[in-house]
Amino acid sequence: MMEMMNNVYLGLGSNIGNRKENINRALFLLKDRTKFIKKSSLYETEPWGVKKQRKFYNCVVNVKTKLNPVELLALVKNIEIGMGRQKTFRNGPRVIDIDIILYNNDMIETEELTIPHFGMHERSPVLIPLAEIEPNFIHPKTGKTIKELLSKISIKGVKRL
Repeated sequence: MMEMMNNVYLGLGSNIGNRKENINRALFLLKDRTKFIKKSSLYETEPWGVKKQRKFYNCVVNVKTKLNPVELLALVKNIEIGMGRQKTFRNGPRVIDIDIILYNNDMIETEELTIPHFGMHERSPVLIPLAEIEPNFIHPKTGKTIKELLSKISIKGVKRL
């Protein structure tokens, strides 16, 4: 029996060191356990929550994987730690941040994992690159397309690189 490939969207961000290189390194490390389908452009974005820090570089990738959500979370956390991510404070600066934005059309809420990503529907650093590669994907919770969600928020402070 063939294992099912899950359709996943990951958001990547970095605002410490060489931001572009950090994202490219994370993408390279993800390739061991995922198959790349699409990647958005790279965007420079204002920090979310804590403003007094360097701007982020962000992108979204669509991958296929055999990993279940818990295994995928372990993979992205291991990549973050392996790349030197330190625990600082919520929304603080980071070498790399990898979020599971969407996983198939699943809705998961556990202590460790919320899918769709809890803040995605109001965050331009997620919605802009996601709308670039998948504007008509329907958010499983809101029932709205990514394009519709994007039309409801401010896109100030986001620059395509």
